[in-house]
This record gives sequence, C-alpha cells and structure tokens, in this order.
Amino acid sequence: MSALDGIRVLDMTHVQSGPSATQILAWLGADVVKLEAPTGDITRQQLRDIPDVDSLYFTMLNCNKRSITLNMKSEEGKKLFIEMVQKSDVLVENFGPGAVDRMGFTWDRLQEINPRLVYASIKGFGEGPYTHYKAYEVVAQAMGGSMATTGFEDGPPLATGAQIGDSGTGMHAVAGILAALVQRNTTGRGQRVTVAMQHAVLNLCRVKLRDQQRLEHGPLNEYPNESFTDEVPRSGNASGGGQPGWAVKCSPGGPNDYIYVIVQPPGWAPIANLIGRPELAEDSEWATPAARLNKLDKMFQLIEEWSSRLSKWDALAELNALNVPCGPILSTKEIIEDASLADNNMVVTVDHPERGAFKTVGCPIKLSDSPVKVETSPLLGEHNEDVYVRELGLAPERFAELKTQGVI
Repeated sequence: MSALDGIRVLDMTHVQSGPSATQILAWLGADVVKLEAPTGDITRQQLRDIPDVDSLYFTMLNCNKRSITLNMKSEEGKKLFIEMVQKSDVLVENFGPGAVDRMGFTWDRLQEINPRLVYASIKGFGEGPYTHYKAYEVVAQAMGGSMATTGFEDGPPLATGAQIGDSGTGMHAVAGILAALVQRNTTGRGQRVTVAMQHAVLNLCRVKLRDQQRLEHGPLNEYPNESFTDEVPRSGNASGGGQPGWAVKCSPGGPNDYIYVIVQPPGWAPIANLIGRPELAEDSEWATPAARLNKLDKMFQLIEEWSSRLSKWDALAELNALNVPCGPILSTKEIIEDASLADNNMVVTVDHPERGAFKTVGCPIKLSDSPVKVETSPLLGEHNEDVYVRELGLAPERFAELKTQGVI
C-alpha cells in the first residue's frame, strides 16, 4: 500500500510549477488525474527533440499520472468537471489569478460541490501590487532575492540552474497539500492552499535576509567582498556561512574541472600539510579561522595551486581521506551517467510508448514502506474512457457523442 493510497488528485496544472507538485503526489501513491484541454498541456509540444512525440519537458514532469481531456468552456464539460470534483480529494491548479473563478468555480462554489476538497493554487505572487504580474521561473528568482545575491561581485545578477521558482514552489505546495489532508482527518473539511512563487524563492533565500540584517552591524567578514553597501552583495562561490568554502580549479582545466572545498577549523592543519605548506598550520597569521578570515582569497589560491595539478576525482579522494568536506562539480553528463544516482533510483530509465526509453529524475523522498516505481507519463487523453465511462458511469454512446462534439 502506498502512503497516499485512496487519495484522488484532480490535476489542472501545466508547465512546471504545478506538475512538479502533482508528480510527487503521484509518486507518493495518489491517483493523479491530469485534466487537460483537448489541445493538451503546452509543454507536450515545447522543446521537442523528436517530431510529434511528447517532449522530455512534459514526460519528466508528468510520470505516474493519468490523462483526461475536457473542454471546460462547454456546459457539458462543466457538468463533468463537477462530477470529478465530487469524487476528488485534492484539486491543484497554476493558472493565472482568477482563471478558475472565471470558469464559474470560485472557492465557495467548490466547497459547496465538495466540502472535503483541498484546493491548492500556485501563483506568481501574493496579494498586492504584483498579484496580476506574469510570473516565470526567473521572474520569481529576480523578485525573491535569488538573482541579486547570485553571481560574482563585478558581474550581472544571475539565475540559478536549479529551478527554485517553479519546482521549488511545487515542493512547497506539496507540503501545504499534505498538511491540509492531515488536518481534514480532524476537521472533516478541506481548505484552500496557496503558494506564491516569489514567496517560495524568498523562503529558499532566507540566509540572505539573515545577512541583510547583520549588515546593520558592520561588514560581513565571511564574504570575500572588500567593501559593502547597505545590501547583501553577490559573493561568487563563497558560502557566506560559518565555514568558508570555494570552488578551486582542477586538471585538465575544463569548464567543470573544479572541486568545492570547505575549510573547517580542524581541517586547516591537514590541508596545509596536504598542499605542501605545513608551516602555515602553526603560523599565527594563518593558524586560526579569525586570522584567515581577511585572506580567504589567498587561502583558496594556495589550495588551488595544489588542486590544479590533480583531477577533481583525485582531489576528492585525497581531501576525503583527511575528512575535509568537499565535492566535485558534477556536469549534467556526469550526473546522468552516475552509477550511485542510478542505484538510488534518482536517475531512472522509463519506457514511453511513443518515444521509447528516456531518463528522468526519480523521487527524492524515500519512504521505507512505500518504495516508488517511476512509470511513464500519459499520452494525451489516454485515460478518458477509464475515467468517464468506467469511473463516472458515462454511457459509452454518450461518451462517443461528447468526443464528437469536442467536449472531451
């Protein structure tokens, strides 16, 4: 039995932020029914690598779901939608603000149809002047604190490769949905769950707000920046945390031939020995974290003189032998070919009926009693008959009529 066995999710999401949330719910065992317009989720056609086949963008965000099509603009479509809502535990959507209301389904109306419904929405922004702004991944990063604090001091603000605006918000939505389902066990009622992309990015950037407040009391010594204004600067690869870290170059000098090294207080003497500068372990100018703080750039330069002669894997082995926290910079190619990630079911191969085998990211949440098997994403409308005829009880001839009329 899966953790969310018996929970039905009506998934009206599209693109990334919503589908990332409902895919997790599907992996945790919910029956996720993806309700699409007859034209389908736009990402089925975006960034295609094989003509006329669902894109990887779609397949990698919609595994383990079922797909039905429905024209919500038609009266018959609305009637079928009401039946679906009556039989669902969770409804998730990430349309623009007010879109579901304009279809005639306000929160009050949905509660009338099914008082136990948990209705989750992902929006760009909270209530206020930004509410109706269009939000995309990097817009959320821009307005949530990430871009201002990412990059090097003398360069422009940068977006992260991690999709913290879309998938990051999706993960926050999962937490809200699960909390509402647990509370329903006590109250018997569903509730509204709302997560804004700007808010999720801000939550992931909280340490930068920590540092904004610390700035009021003087410079941020853990940062490599030489001067400070009244806002947190971009600080390259510095962690900005209690233990200094930096990405140092390795051999042969390719774009990802780097290893990230963290220098903890007990790690300095072993590192000094390793890089051939044992005298720095005792030198009062270098021996303590406080002494090193104003020359972190020089410290990492010394480490880099050592690391640049080794491959990142050899540097990893030598640093790990000394219990120094570090990690090689793994390229996407290295990650997709990594045996340990495959062994942990984090890079999995899935068979798709039209594209054949593809690789995707597996479920990062591991439950001891409910292992996840990643299954293929659905074809558009693949489960129409299952849901409408077998589960909702629509007569087969009526089903055929509604198909002909473009309702389904």
